[in-house]
Amino acid sequence: MKAQEIKNITCIGSGVIGYSWALYFSLKNLFTVVYDISDEALQLAQKRVSSSLEQLVKNNVISKEESQNIEKRIIYTTDMKKAVTDAEFIVESAPEDYEIKRNIVKEIEDYGKSDAIIVSSTSGLLITEIAKYAKYPERFIGAHPYNPPHLIPLVEITKGEKTSDEVIEIAKNFYKQIGKEPIVLQKEALGFICNRIQMALYREVCDLVMRGVCTIEDADKAVTYGPGLRWGIMGPSLVFQLGGGEHGIEGIMKHLMPSINLWLNDMADFKEFPPAFTEVAKQGVNEEIKNRDASIGNDNKSLAEYRDKMLIELLKLHNKL
Repeated sequence: MKAQEIKNITCIGSGVIGYSWALYFSLKNLFTVVYDISDEALQLAQKRVSSSLEQLVKNNVISKEESQNIEKRIIYTTDMKKAVTDAEFIVESAPEDYEIKRNIVKEIEDYGKSDAIIVSSTSGLLITEIAKYAKYPERFIGAHPYNPPHLIPLVEITKGEKTSDEVIEIAKNFYKQIGKEPIVLQKEALGFICNRIQMALYREVCDLVMRGVCTIEDADKAVTYGPGLRWGIMGPSLVFQLGGGEHGIEGIMKHLMPSINLWLNDMADFKEFPPAFTEVAKQGVNEEIKNRDASIGNDNKSLAEYRDKMLIELLKLHNKL
């Protein structure tokens, strides 16, 4: 199979990630089937698709007519056989549980095409373990998106011990073809790349807050109005390349190394988040939200709308929308 031959997509699981994947595939003119175990779950997915499309229309990404056509390209079903029979590309977005995902893989292989590529949206489980009992582990890959997948371009592709290099290449080309930015892990790693980077940063946020250095709100502002602005343009290594002037990243690392080593020795290195932080984070976020203006989101619904609006504007600058 070639990437250009992938025309029929199935999304297994219609939650926050699954519905968003389905929406994105349909946006790219691909026929998409969404499967879940209950009609209630599928009805919620339909509502989410409609709501997200409204935001895309509101932000001038698509027209109302395009929105209606996108919805028509998505079919919903609770019948696994119907869902996967014709699919060349099957994306699983089930709960983060090895047993649940293994059972889904078995069902897909029972009813799907023998050459269909099976993809897991897992946020960090090992692909080798998910495909442990698969009949065709060579065509099973991980492709972790960032939420919401219908907006954020990144896809982290990872393979298991038996995944075919050819399948990885087909998947990579397919994602490029539909406007994604795929990156490939050279070896398996729990949490992949971005979640590990994200958790390393958040571990330091936790430590600073628990030590009384700053509040949750000020930590968020520090990232949003500091390095987060630069990271929305280019990655940390390229940021350092510019920060080092004519000597680039080598210059900045050599110049700051003595100070950096002092910071590193004072930074968090715990292996489990302190249980008390959950309540501290909850209270901190509630206080932060209370202090926000309605125009930039002061409850979960308006926060999500503001996030999507800002993402859309940034993606336009990156020529991704």
